[in-house]
Amino acid sequence: MKNITKEPIKVWEDVYQIGGAGISSFDDCSIYLVNAEPELVLIDSGTGESFDKLVENIRGLGLEPEKLSMIIVTHAHIDHIGSLAKLKEKFNSKILAHQLDVEKIESGEKVGAELYGVIYEPCQVDIKLSKDEESLQIGKYEFKLLHIPGHTPGSIACYLDISGKRVLFGQDVHGPYNLPGADPEKAKTSLQKLIDLHSDILCEGHYSIYQPKERVEEYILSYLREL
Repeated sequence: MKNITKEPIKVWEDVYQIGGAGISSFDDCSIYLVNAEPELVLIDSGTGESFDKLVENIRGLGLEPEKLSMIIVTHAHIDHIGSLAKLKEKFNSKILAHQLDVEKIESGEKVGAELYGVIYEPCQVDIKLSKDEESLQIGKYEFKLLHIPGHTPGSIACYLDISGKRVLFGQDVHGPYNLPGADPEKAKTSLQKLIDLHSDILCEGHYSIYQPKERVEEYILSYLREL
C-alpha cells in the first residue's frame, strides 16, 4: 500500500469513504460504505492489496465488517473489484453487478490486473442486474441502481435518499471513454441520466466528493461537454 495519510471520511449520515488514494491505497478507486442498519453495504472494493486496511477502517468507524451483506460493483476494472473474493469468503457478502460486466468479474479476463501488477482472484457474482433501473432494499435503505454504459458495457451507478439529501455513487464519471469496451455515445446518455437525478452529493469513483447540487451537476456536465 502506498501513501496512507488519511482517515476514513464521513460523507453524510450513514455514508463513509473508507478507501481510495491516501485512505487505503494509492491504486484503489474511491470505496464507499453505507451503514444500512443492521447491514453494511460496500460500493466497490479496490485492487485487492488493501483488503486488511479496508477491514481496519470499517472497525475504526465502530462498525462490524461481519455485517457486510452486499458489495455493489460499479464496473469490472481491477481497481474496483480486487477485494471481492476475499470479502465474499471472509464475510459471506453477496456480490452485485450488471450482467454485461459479470463475465470479466467471474473469469478475471481483461480486468486490467497486469496494469497494476496485482493478481486478481475471480469471484462469483450473486445478483446480476439486467434492467436500466432496479431497486433493492437493504437494511433500512432503498438502493436505486442505474445501468450507465459508457465507461464499460455494464457500468452502474446507485443512489439513495438519506435525511433529505440524495447521495449518488456515480462511479467513474470522468471516464475515460476511449478504452477498449468503452462507448462515448452511450456515455452521453448515461451522463445525462445522472444529471437528471439532481443529486445533492456525488461520491465519484476516483477524484472527490462533490456537493452541493449545483456543483454535482456542473461536474458531470463538464465531462458530458467533452464527448
